[in-house]
Amino acid sequence: MIEISNLAKKFAVENPKKLSDQEKKDPRLKGRFFHSVQDVSFYCESGEVLGLLGPNGAGKTTTLRMLSTALTPDSGEIIINGTNVVTKPVVARQMIGFLSGSTGLYGRLTGRENIAYFGQLHGMSEEQIDAKISELADILDMHTFLDRRSENFSTGMKQKTAIARAVVHDPKVVILDEPTTGLDIMAAQTVLDFIRRLKDQGVPVIFSTHHLDEVAELCDRVTVIHHGKTHFSDSFDAFKAQAEGSLHKSFMHVIKQGA
Repeated sequence: MIEISNLAKKFAVENPKKLSDQEKKDPRLKGRFFHSVQDVSFYCESGEVLGLLGPNGAGKTTTLRMLSTALTPDSGEIIINGTNVVTKPVVARQMIGFLSGSTGLYGRLTGRENIAYFGQLHGMSEEQIDAKISELADILDMHTFLDRRSENFSTGMKQKTAIARAVVHDPKVVILDEPTTGLDIMAAQTVLDFIRRLKDQGVPVIFSTHHLDEVAELCDRVTVIHHGKTHFSDSFDAFKAQAEGSLHKSFMHVIKQGA
């Protein structure tokens, strides 16, 4: 289980005068600081998938980076299976599988070598790494490119490799930042099927997306962030009930209600 309470994170603005008129109107700009995340709270139980929604610039990626220990919150609390992520980031990092918006593969390494390197960082033995890579290659359909240099990979190949790298150590919670962006239909479905598999294994999954059809297909819970604050966090059915007709209308209703 992962619990997030009252997260906040601000960044210094080097030169406020250079901001665009639109940026100057953002209510999160206060003096020389931009409060990217102001008050975000939600939770995800074991075996649940939570869809993190919000307009571009809402604070989703900053929130996910704090959950992954890549950023330290200014305030708030993150608890994974009883472990405080903020006060024990090294311990928590072993429990987290994180896919960022940028795959960041080492181009001169093969797909297999990219995944194995992360397994080594997590203290896995060579035998454990080989077995896990074989398993993930089967699940994510990677055998045709696994031993090729990643610098020549397609977007789908890169994303599958990055996902395998993120979960090679069997994390207790998986965090995915827009995992299907730029993928074709077949590759996207493979990723969605993999998320469903994690859910069936009891792993809580948090993923941000702009695709409401993915939310309908996978999510047990939905959290909507706008201007760095949680505007909705409840079950998928409760989100769907926000407006009749479509999930798009429900999303717009939540955003307008919190504006």
